[in-house]
Amino acid sequence: MRTFKLVAATLWVATFGAGAAFALDAAPRPQPLTPALAPVLAPATKYGSVRDALRSGMRDYNAGDKIGAVHALEYAAGQGHSLALWKLGRMYADGDGVQHDDLKAFEYFSRLADQHADESPDSPNAAVVSSAFVALGSYFLDGIKDTYVGANPERAVEMFSYAASYFSDSNAQYNLARLYLEGTGVQKDARHAARWFNLAAEKGHTASQALLGHLLMTGQGVPRQRSKGLMWLTLAREASTDGPKDQWIVSLYDQAFAAADESDRKLALALLEQYIQSRR
Repeated sequence: MRTFKLVAATLWVATFGAGAAFALDAAPRPQPLTPALAPVLAPATKYGSVRDALRSGMRDYNAGDKIGAVHALEYAAGQGHSLALWKLGRMYADGDGVQHDDLKAFEYFSRLADQHADESPDSPNAAVVSSAFVALGSYFLDGIKDTYVGANPERAVEMFSYAASYFSDSNAQYNLARLYLEGTGVQKDARHAARWFNLAAEKGHTASQALLGHLLMTGQGVPRQRSKGLMWLTLAREASTDGPKDQWIVSLYDQAFAAADESDRKLALALLEQYIQSRR
């Protein structure tokens, strides 16, 4: 494993530079999202504690009683419980048992991000807090029609950057890489895009593996490394399905395989074997 890590680090430095290999941009804590909003009010209820309300809400949700779940979760959210805030945000974002309402989802996610941004990355609640930042970033990209939430790509970059660096969230890293690749809300920079794609790819993020592989195969803004690019695309292809959702990954892999020569394919296979062995 140590040998593989040394090889991987050497390849990474050669491709993106030592600073990219050994340093992360520490994104500052975002400014409060909802300073003018009234706090969530806990409804009058029979619940003896926040924990009781959360348990009741999740029990009702799993039993199919979404309305009962909302009442219980609102009580817990009114006390600032992170999981309750996140679950309500997801329910309104997805129209899951409630009327679809992106603004309500945005406000629940905002409160979660504001109140729990400093949650330890190692805590049990870190995943839901990080997920809230990713959801907020997505909302800021396009805005929410007919609401006070306008499109603000720079704010989206801030949300994704914080979740990507502080929480090391692979979805945030992927979204941030896409913004660097497209030059949306930030100066276009393929090397920064590849850097964030790589961090997410190392965590098994399939779309990041595919796009990192494509960048390395084509040399679009980064030094070309066909064998390493084909390795990442092979991993993404193996993890994808044959459904319409993943067809773009299949297409990128097919193009890369056709463009690679025999030596590229052999080295890609050797790199793939090293990668798999290092994770056993």
